[in-house]
Amino acid sequence: MRPSCATIDLDALRANYLLAKRLAGGRTLAVVKADAYGHGAIACAKALEPIADGFAVALLEEALPLRASGISRPIVLLEGVFDPGELTAAAELDLWPVVHHEAQLRMLELASHRPRRIWIKINSGMNRAGFSPREASSVWQRLQAIPGLEAPVWMTHFACADDPRSSMTLEQIQRFHRGVATLPGETSLANSAALLAWPQARGDWARPGILLYGGNPLLPHADPDPARSLRPVMTLSSRVIATRWLSPGEALGYGATFVAERPTRVGLVAIGYADGYPRHAPTGTPVAVEGWRTRLIGRISMDMLTVDLSPLPEDVGQGAIVELWGKTVSVDEVARAAGTISYELLCHVKRVQRIHRGVMITP
Repeated sequence: MRPSCATIDLDALRANYLLAKRLAGGRTLAVVKADAYGHGAIACAKALEPIADGFAVALLEEALPLRASGISRPIVLLEGVFDPGELTAAAELDLWPVVHHEAQLRMLELASHRPRRIWIKINSGMNRAGFSPREASSVWQRLQAIPGLEAPVWMTHFACADDPRSSMTLEQIQRFHRGVATLPGETSLANSAALLAWPQARGDWARPGILLYGGNPLLPHADPDPARSLRPVMTLSSRVIATRWLSPGEALGYGATFVAERPTRVGLVAIGYADGYPRHAPTGTPVAVEGWRTRLIGRISMDMLTVDLSPLPEDVGQGAIVELWGKTVSVDEVARAAGTISYELLCHVKRVQRIHRGVMITP
């Protein structure tokens, strides 16, 4: 069997959730959309259900397998529903859809069968989705006319919470509270970055996502103490399947982008961009071989990549375990080197065996 795999540490996942809950000081949803950011939504939700207050996914299709697998905690649909049939399904499965805009609100008003609870998105400045703060009162008046509906959770989302130097997050918090302060219902403001850097964003419900999986959502210049306590959940690894020496002046791989300046021992690794490793990761991107940090060299291929074994002991060669990211090399380091974010890297992992370890999982 090809040696590439993604090992998921469910104990680390639970530890990160408990850290998020302590920071939130209240109820905390575990965001498991996009197949739990590439970690396996069902396995992650089952590991978290004994301690989680609820879950969040993007859409109905992500909630269905969770309910089918026995997950009974609340599940929020962050994009809401897209047609009346989905609204009926949400009611039958006790899902809590977010209402972002007039069409979704009108759908809710016209429905004969609807969920008992909804969340209302307020656009406090990100300008992507949601009702304006000045519309909140009229939205509440319309909700009061809908029979059987509980008071909503009012939510917003931040554009720049990853940057503690930005004033925009405080401005968004103030706009949000001005819009909903006098209205019945609960509030939800804090995503992962806000939990780490913005205590002013605490509400009744927090919504950590990348934080659960050990990714640091903050920009590199910001590193509050809580972020240092995060534990990586996914270790993406493979093995060296062959080695060779390059002489000075010899090129390596597609495009001949790496040319050896000195005798260089190369390890060929069985993983590539078809498995989700970023093709644009440049020479110098960190990797670890048998726990020794070294670097990628040459261009990433579809199924393989190459690493520099020259600094390592001579007995580290064919068969050596290569950590692409995990406990020795963080996914955030790889993301920075590749000019992207950890969210994208984790979500793109595919075609590799996924192994869940830690707390007991019920099949």
